[in-house]
Amino acid sequence: MLILLGYLVVLGTVFGGYLMTGGSLGALYQPAELVIIAGAGIGSFIVGNNGKAIKGTLKALPLLFRRSKYTKAMYMDLLALLYRLMAKSRQMGMFSLERDIENPRESEIFASYPRILADSVMLEFIVDYLRLIISGHMNTFEIEALMDEEIETHESEAEVPANSLALVGDSLPAFGIVAAVMGVVHALGSADRPAAELGALIAHAMVGTFLGILLAYGFISPLASVLRQKSAETSKMMQCVKVTLLSNLNGYAPP
Repeated sequence: MLILLGYLVVLGTVFGGYLMTGGSLGALYQPAELVIIAGAGIGSFIVGNNGKAIKGTLKALPLLFRRSKYTKAMYMDLLALLYRLMAKSRQMGMFSLERDIENPRESEIFASYPRILADSVMLEFIVDYLRLIISGHMNTFEIEALMDEEIETHESEAEVPANSLALVGDSLPAFGIVAAVMGVVHALGSADRPAAELGALIAHAMVGTFLGILLAYGFISPLASVLRQKSAETSKMMQCVKVTLLSNLNGYAPP
């Protein structure tokens, strides 16, 4: 919702200000310029990414228009779940959690927190490390290092779609210049026309530069920032799980 609101503000202020100067919106309607810029941007996106990155970026796009699932209620559910798991392990031993982590969707503890069950990333992170702790094959420092590595890997993978969009955004002003230069070339090729027509052709050519900059900094580049913010939210949740499990391993009992 905020993204759409931001887009409306961008369009309203840019075109509203243009109309206030006495400009005509019809002069800005240049579909050929838009085809050049958008087509070149899509082409550069395909060239600059492998299949996995392209698929990941397309998969991430719908997430931009959804509300963040990591709300205060989600954090409270996570802390409550971890508290109950750690309390049970303190009272009955770590092996008492085996049934809960082997099939969390049928666990009475996990079933009390449907938000966590619906988040496959968080659910797998909790279950996998509880299973690893129960196995007893790794000490606290090794588990912490493994957690840090997984969180870093998650952040690195989540950065790919954001970087892809950022690169497209950075390229659009240049493609706008390309479209403008092509328009100027066309105008200069028509130098024998009356001055009024020649001026109109040059004005139309300049629309390419305008569109490239507007699309880059008003539409595409901000999306990369939103993706990074969403990735950071997931990382914070994983850090919360990490700190809780490691504290329990180090002997800090839940209050």
